[in-house]
Amino acid sequence: MNQMNRVAIVGGTHGNEFTGAYLIKKFAQFPDLITRPSFETVTLLANPNAFAVGRRYLEKDLNRCFLKQDLQDPTLNSYEELQAKLIQNTLASNRDKQADFILDLHSSTANMGLTIIIDNGHPFNLKLAAYLSHISPLVRIYRCSFKSIEENPFVNSLCELGFAIEVGPIAQGVLKATLFQQTEELVHAVLDYLEQFKQGEIPSTNETLIVYDHLSTVDYPKKPDGTIFGMIHPELQDKDYQALNPGDPVFISFDGKTIVYDGTSTVWPIFINEAAYYEKGIAMCLTQRQQINT
Repeated sequence: MNQMNRVAIVGGTHGNEFTGAYLIKKFAQFPDLITRPSFETVTLLANPNAFAVGRRYLEKDLNRCFLKQDLQDPTLNSYEELQAKLIQNTLASNRDKQADFILDLHSSTANMGLTIIIDNGHPFNLKLAAYLSHISPLVRIYRCSFKSIEENPFVNSLCELGFAIEVGPIAQGVLKATLFQQTEELVHAVLDYLEQFKQGEIPSTNETLIVYDHLSTVDYPKKPDGTIFGMIHPELQDKDYQALNPGDPVFISFDGKTIVYDGTSTVWPIFINEAAYYEKGIAMCLTQRQQINT
């Protein structure tokens, strides 16, 4: 851990998520904001072409292009696939310049608040997430760990240490000052924690942490031809991280019929009605809320 010499802050992985992209531009203009004595901090605008036209991506979701087998496949040559390989070369392949910690900044149209997304089980990531939730009651921890790094398609798969920050609700292609400022505060808190850790001053946190573990995804109600015939029920809209019990309303069809949650146990849905997930067939992600020791 004391070999952490280079921290990478990534934004604009999705070109229409402006919070992270414009924070990258701000940090590039004012590098002193992210400078810390014991390590180098670099910034990366991950998908500049998509950002330039205000689109999530041009050909393929960049944050699904980092599977190890895909990065090693020379036949994959779409713009985003080539961009992923370039990012790998920038942050992971060159030993002298490789990132030891990657912080990937995202935003969501869903009511995600300030969410830390943990995609591997490294205890340092959990301890840092616990610290962030300790200093800010607005922070929640979503854990979607993969069985192995080879199965992780996210940019964070390039480094064992680090995670994504997901903030919302905010429309695509829009800046919202409150979320921008809250995200920047989280970035500074992460950098300060890393600096204190390198100096041997581990910040204190709560011993326990509430995490929301990924269970499954739920698609919108669809006809056999794939056409949507319902939408998120008004009683569920914007209720991310709130308990959903068996029998509670989930969808309402266009003819006014309520479709209820038919599971057998309580779950906590997140990413409810995320605009970018319509194409992925995801109306929400279901999680299990639990308390763990860090």
